[in-house]
Amino acid sequence: MSENESEKNKLSGNFQNDVKQIDKILRTSENFDIVKRILTPRNKQKCAFFYIAGFANSQVVQDFLRYCISAEDFLLTDSTIPYVEATVSDQTDIIIKNVMAGMTCFIAEGEPKAFLIDMRNIPSRSIEEPENDKVLRGARDGFGETLQPNAALIRRRIRDPRLTFSVQTVGESTKSDICVCYMEGVADAEFVENVKNQIKNLKMKSVNFQGETLTEVLIKRRWYNPFPKVRYTERPDAAAASILEGSVLIMCDNSPSVMILPTSIFDFFQETDDFSFPPLTGSYLRIIRFLVYIFSIYLTPVWYWMLGFVDRLPQFLQFLELSHKAGIPVFWQLLIIEFAIDGMRLASLNTPDVLGSALSIVGGLILGDFAVNAGWFSPDVILYTAFVTIANFTQTSYELGYAIKFMRILLLILTYLIGGWGIIVGTIISFLLVVTNKSISGSRSYLYPLIPFNYKALKGLIFRVKHSDGER
Repeated sequence: MSENESEKNKLSGNFQNDVKQIDKILRTSENFDIVKRILTPRNKQKCAFFYIAGFANSQVVQDFLRYCISAEDFLLTDSTIPYVEATVSDQTDIIIKNVMAGMTCFIAEGEPKAFLIDMRNIPSRSIEEPENDKVLRGARDGFGETLQPNAALIRRRIRDPRLTFSVQTVGESTKSDICVCYMEGVADAEFVENVKNQIKNLKMKSVNFQGETLTEVLIKRRWYNPFPKVRYTERPDAAAASILEGSVLIMCDNSPSVMILPTSIFDFFQETDDFSFPPLTGSYLRIIRFLVYIFSIYLTPVWYWMLGFVDRLPQFLQFLELSHKAGIPVFWQLLIIEFAIDGMRLASLNTPDVLGSALSIVGGLILGDFAVNAGWFSPDVILYTAFVTIANFTQTSYELGYAIKFMRILLLILTYLIGGWGIIVGTIISFLLVVTNKSISGSRSYLYPLIPFNYKALKGLIFRVKHSDGER
């Protein structure tokens, strides 16, 4: 910015001109929720203040104004602002940015600067447990859509001055607050700086969908790779534990989801409940979760492949044979039900809560039973697809759930085309997609700690070791 432009961007010190300048930018006459008031206290020092009605705490504003008006010898200056959270600025763009963020702007006669006072009462929902990440034991609080309370929930758990919250503004129009949270001296300093620099250098008009918008911009993603690039959580306890392990969080204002970086595929095997039970139980739950992942990928493709020579199978595997023939080929039955389940899931998201249970029963039982009785589908197909559908809910990441689904469909199609070799080729393709997946600024492999191999870290991810051994 040139020197002339910098001067134009500053307040002039003339009360009338400065008020007109701010008023023109904020367009108070056109916006019903942006308030402008001009007052003349007893000391005759005129004051003008601007605020957004939906953000301001009316009681606090009223008390502040009552004090300013009633004090006979009080002058509003930099050193006499009767409020804790206050700052001053003569830069017009900074003033406008803070007013649009909810702060109250005061311009006093005889002062070349504006006083920015945080009297916000930002609308937010109450703290409650995340709907998709519930636990049997432990804390029941969860992140909301407001950045500052979210930071406080982490501060409550980590009372260490090394805990750092670094905020930057992103988005030409939205001017969204993006916070990078990490533990100084624990997180990789180079990785932290890389994340900060990438966010700082973003050139975006808006950040409408927060975490996912950032992910798509920060990562040069390959559209054909469905595996998640980052891990999300809405639980403060899980976020705090990740920070203590050296991870970096990206928190976005207006979003309850916190991004955890860097991410590996093995991180998704862990759940919060694993740490609420003894090591043996926690390890059992993790192993079951891992096995369910494998079964959900291979169950329907392998079963479909074995149907081709079911008469040659041993006696104990004869149950794999279709119990009832159907009019639609098995391959198309499996594909149709895969897509139908997603259609029902989308319908359930848009169904009012009072009707949700009833429609689930209608969709899951009546339609399925009708399809079997009508001869369209085999009950065996319904059984296996029901298992893989339920298996997706053993972990909280929707992205990983759909990645597993796409790999299963890929294996099924390849098995249909080239038989048993399709399972081998599909497995190789899936492995390559995992190996070549990249995280934000991540020099660490997506398969860490398997590649590069780290026995201690791998043991801590696969098995639930004792807390005294250094695990969270």
